[in-house]
Amino acid sequence: MTVTAAAAPDFAPAPHLALQQVRLQRGRSRVFDGLSLSLAEQRIGLIGDNGAGKTSLLRLLCGLEVPDTGRVLSQGQDLHAAGSQRARWVGMMFQNPDDQIIFPTVLEELALGLRPQGLSKKQAQAQALAFLQQRGLQDWAERAVTSLSQGQRQQVCWLALLLAGPRSLLLDEPYASLDLPGQARLARDMAQAPQQIIVSTHLLDHVRHFERVLWLDAGQLRADGPGATVCAAYEADVRQRLQALGD
Repeated sequence: MTVTAAAAPDFAPAPHLALQQVRLQRGRSRVFDGLSLSLAEQRIGLIGDNGAGKTSLLRLLCGLEVPDTGRVLSQGQDLHAAGSQRARWVGMMFQNPDDQIIFPTVLEELALGLRPQGLSKKQAQAQALAFLQQRGLQDWAERAVTSLSQGQRQQVCWLALLLAGPRSLLLDEPYASLDLPGQARLARDMAQAPQQIIVSTHLLDHVRHFERVLWLDAGQLRADGPGATVCAAYEADVRQRLQALGD
């Protein structure tokens, strides 16, 4: 099945996110100190231990975090000065769907992401319903979000992001609450989506084939390169650390 959104954006020129000398401080903890990145590839993975800075990086890239110094850019434009336009540039799927879902029914939640496109509530809901019908999920339209499993709520968040159609999609641990069929569906959807996708995950097999993977370590960029190479280096490092603990 080909994945389409109700109102797909124009993807020319190619999406390009960038950080320029970003410093991010939380209390006494410095998350990033002068981090610069240029993110132009279509598929980018983020890996590393818990606390490495993966989620903080995604939150910076979608405007939920504001750097203490430095700039975050989308297509060369300041992300934090974009206002409502930012929703068309970049969107994020949270690790916990309950931190993201606002409305009581699936249809209302999906329609929300279409409102920045200037659609009325009725128009947005009609497009959301058509999108669900296309995917054989029309029975979900009036379902209460609270009646869904954790994995199904995660799927709702992904569908809402896909339907909204920003040019860059940021996914924070998207496979964490999905069963194997759910992981396979998400991986298939991601492979077919035209948007730039940046994925933070501990499940390395889902990003090992990506053209680029970043390994973050305590807010520093430890490695940056083809997915297979960087994932193998991270796995080797973890083995060495475990072996050292056992000695």
